[in-house]
Amino acid sequence: MGGGRDQDLHRAVYGRFWDEAAEVASGRGGTVPEVGVVVVHEADDDGRDDLAWFEAALAASGSVRCRPLPVAEGDRLELAALAGVDGLLVAGGLTPAYAAALQAAAPGVRALVAGGAPYLGFSAGAAVAPGRALVGGYRLAGRLVTAEDNGEECDELTVVDGLGLTDLAVDVHAASWGTVTRLVAAAAAGLVAGGVAVDEGTVLVLGADRPPRVGGAGRVWWVEPAREGAVRVRLQDAAG
Repeated sequence: MGGGRDQDLHRAVYGRFWDEAAEVASGRGGTVPEVGVVVVHEADDDGRDDLAWFEAALAASGSVRCRPLPVAEGDRLELAALAGVDGLLVAGGLTPAYAAALQAAAPGVRALVAGGAPYLGFSAGAAVAPGRALVGGYRLAGRLVTAEDNGEECDELTVVDGLGLTDLAVDVHAASWGTVTRLVAAAAAGLVAGGVAVDEGTVLVLGADRPPRVGGAGRVWWVEPAREGAVRVRLQDAAG
């Protein structure tokens, strides 16, 4: 999910995730899905407000139990914290901090998803989902490629190991923040092998056995290498 907090879109962007988590819970004999919610927070903020927001967003689709998984910046998510959840939602914030917090738990996240549990990344949580994650930066070789405010405390474009859930690089807040140009620059330079920039209020649903689907109000910007130093950009919205 590309970010954004429009309450009118809760079912459109969180509904498919809730449906799949409920299906996992039902397969285990449960009636209410339990979703782990990871929030990486600063030392002076326990992440409680974000946890409450995502619980309300998921509850728009049906009953849910949220397992709070707060992680202070600089700490790591413990693998054992994922045991028994029917789905995993990773929230937003400082993207490099999310990448660092989740690195040790990445094998467990992949195993969880391989076992059928859905993963939903919101903003930073989406950006860290790929095997190679574009986590920030606003310059490439010293040249501006997006607004400095999009840097995520990085200067040069920064790509690190992510969760390994997809081969597509993911950027977020695409049209709202103008991050499409960052992904274009990264792909043209060969830092990533193409990817998607997702608008706010928009979700891209990926699965091994189905074509990519878009839900919500915005669009997904597909950035695909065309030839050395060049890319193609195509758009996809909920209509197809």
